[in-house]
Formats: sequence, C-alpha cells, structure tokens
Amino acid sequence: MEMYSKGVKQHLDRLSEAITERHQNFIVNTVNESCLRLAVLDGEYEWHYHPDSDELFIVLEGELWIDFQDKPSISLQPHEMITIPANEIHRTRSNMRTVNLCLEHTHANTIFV
Repeated sequence: MEMYSKGVKQHLDRLSEAITERHQNFIVNTVNESCLRLAVLDGEYEWHYHPDSDELFIVLEGELWIDFQDKPSISLQPHEMITIPANEIHRTRSNMRTVNLCLEHTHANTIFV
C-alpha cells in the first residue's frame, strides 16, 4: 500500500489507526532517493538484511525489539531510534501492537535468511 503524495499533509496516527492487520509496512512518503515507511507489527518479522541501504527505525507506539545475529537484542520505546547498518542481519518483533517509522533507500533490496 503506497499512500504518499508530495505536497499533501498526512497524519501518521490516522494512517496507523486504519491498519487492522498484525503486520503491514508501506511507504508514506519519499524524499530524493529515500522513503519513509510506516510499519505496524504485532509478532515477529523474518530474519533479513539490506545489502545496499542502512535502515533507521523510530518507534511511535508500543515497544519494538530488534534482534541481531551477532550481538544482543535491543528494545526501542516510543520516540527512540536506531540505525541498522547495511548488511547487518536482523529481525524486528513485538509483544503488542507496535507502530514505527523506517527510513531507507526507496529501492532497497531485502535479503531473507
């Protein structure tokens, strides 16, 4: 689902409130070569990495856990953020409905492991 339009005001809470699925991730806007994604997650996402893009996570609601292949997991609370470097294997998970923003290259490749 792509819901972006340059020059049009958007309200992130309204966009996230409309999502009823346990997992949905979609582009809400683009800036140059990057996109801003809104993700709603309740459960686990698959282990993966992005060979050509760093990935910035900003939590808006809930608690987002990020597991790494080679270091301890971290927890992000609302208004906390972290950048995952390109090529770092990770997965996101939550024990409750969690809403986060993700900034990455618009055409970033995702490799599942």
